Amino acid sequence: MSLSLCSADNRCLSSLISTCEDCLRRSPECAWCSQEKFLDGAHVSQRCGSVSDLRVRGCEEAFIENPNVKVEVNATISSSQVSPREINIDLRPGGEAMFVIEVQQLERYPVDLYYLVDVSASMQDNLDRLKTAGLALSHQMKEHSSDFRVGFGSFVDKPVSPYIDVHPSKNDYEVHCRPAHGFIHVLPVTQNMTEFTRVIQEQRISGNMDTPEGGFDAMLQAAVCQKDIGWRPEAKHLLLVMTDQPSHLALDSKLAGIVVPHDGRCHLEDNIYSQTTTMEHPTIAQLAEKLLENSVYSIFAVDQVQYQWYEVISLPNMSLGVSSYRNQSKLLSDVEVQIGLEDAHAQRFRVNVTAFCPNGSTVSGSTKCSSVQPRQTVFFKVTVGMSWCPAENGDQDVLMSVRPVGFNESVTVRIRQICGCGCTETGCCHDDPDPSPCPAETAVCRADRSEPVCSGRGTCKCGTCVCDSSRLGNIYGKFCEMDDFSCPYVKGLVCGGHGQCVSGECVCLPGWTGETCDCPVSTESCVSDDGLICSGWGKCVCGKCVCDDSRRSGALCEKCPICDSSCQSHWSCVNCHLSNGLGSDAYQLCNHSCAASSVEYVDDITGTYSTKH
Repeated sequence: MSLSLCSADNRCLSSLISTCEDCLRRSPECAWCSQEKFLDGAHVSQRCGSVSDLRVRGCEEAFIENPNVKVEVNATISSSQVSPREINIDLRPGGEAMFVIEVQQLERYPVDLYYLVDVSASMQDNLDRLKTAGLALSHQMKEHSSDFRVGFGSFVDKPVSPYIDVHPSKNDYEVHCRPAHGFIHVLPVTQNMTEFTRVIQEQRISGNMDTPEGGFDAMLQAAVCQKDIGWRPEAKHLLLVMTDQPSHLALDSKLAGIVVPHDGRCHLEDNIYSQTTTMEHPTIAQLAEKLLENSVYSIFAVDQVQYQWYEVISLPNMSLGVSSYRNQSKLLSDVEVQIGLEDAHAQRFRVNVTAFCPNGSTVSGSTKCSSVQPRQTVFFKVTVGMSWCPAENGDQDVLMSVRPVGFNESVTVRIRQICGCGCTETGCCHDDPDPSPCPAETAVCRADRSEPVCSGRGTCKCGTCVCDSSRLGNIYGKFCEMDDFSCPYVKGLVCGGHGQCVSGECVCLPGWTGETCDCPVSTESCVSDDGLICSGWGKCVCGKCVCDDSRRSGALCEKCPICDSSCQSHWSCVNCHLSNGLGSDAYQLCNHSCAASSVEYVDDITGTYSTKH
């Protein structure tokens, strides 16, 4: 027998195993024998073992419960950049499945870039630079995509107090200044670069009172108003946000008496955001959701001072740069994937991605390749593992997505959780291919005559307890007498992970003791280098040294900085003399407590000592 097989058999052997589900959850190598007379008289846990071990012990192949990990690829769905588009996986607890997806950069893949620019007064210099560099940048972007379009919109802040000054004297705007606004959609995405240049040249600054701007308000409208913006369904959507300030957040709106939560919908009337003074700013989570729903990749071009603020925000599909133009062309040459999995399942599933880049590099745990040229392909090896089954709804499929950032195509991964066994699903398991109905025997389902059937927490079927389900946790055991929720927890584990919960009390595994099974019986952790328990100065209690002498410390009672101090050892004598005076009577009175023959009193410890008694 090989070493790996021995290891598998060891993992599958445990007295805690009482059902097929317990066995399958033990390890991916474990299988269960449902043959009725298999090892008749032996403990039920002996039905669990490796497939080869069960065969050797006489279990027939038809009765071996051993669901395997399976990966099925649906290649019927057409794709231009991402393949495959659909994958089905069968996973059991402890199992792992691996698949590979391909992402190709197409030369003519369409790209839509929408400029969303803060036109508050402090952005004057940035706006001037955009007027001179915007056209050159657009030509540069065409080197990366031959089907490139560009649009434009502007924002400032909510045009109400205290964000702007509403005093009548401030209503007469100068010729070169425009009124504050929440969001104005100026130019839908277009191939007409002459029109784009004209629009940029016409832009003028505005003004407001406070430092933050209404960027997130405008971003949500730019993301959800797809028809107005002109986002093409087949294009990569890039939203470039240029600002020199942070953005207002949801609750900030209450300063202006605006308390209606944002509904996440498009509200453009005549290309102007109509609800800017009636609805709150969106929450970060709401904005993130809408960006993902509409496959919008946000690029923040901000001043160095605000870089950290936007870095903390960390929206999905987000790129951040100090320069207004640095990251745009680079973004088109990056290929990165994101894993989408509901939070309710995130803890039970582990996902690892390894990117195989066109330049030959392979990085485990990396989800990104840079400097990818058109017609080059990036391969991503994705490994998915399931740690445990849910307490409820274990038969429901779990959906996971693998989405290349900024692409409108993704891979849908459907995970079928194999959490049950065919035997328990069909009732009794018999050698007879056409069994007769099971007798209603309940005596064998009682731990004791005085105990209720299946401990009152299950149903007796064919002489076997089928335990009830509970929202609190798992109920198991031959008589449903065990669970994982009614006993004390230590470090998040019932019975410290070193025992089983039986009728509300911890029954410890060998080598452990205590009410919560968190104390090791062994004293090995208390043995010092000289072979003594706690250096001979203490007792081993629950795997830790408890020192007999309060002066001692350390994990093994090995530390005692004052034990060898003569002052400390003679302190009772010195204290006696100091408390009773310096005469001969005091000497006689305190002599019995003195460890030394006499005590000398000195005037000065730096010179010759002189006695005073």
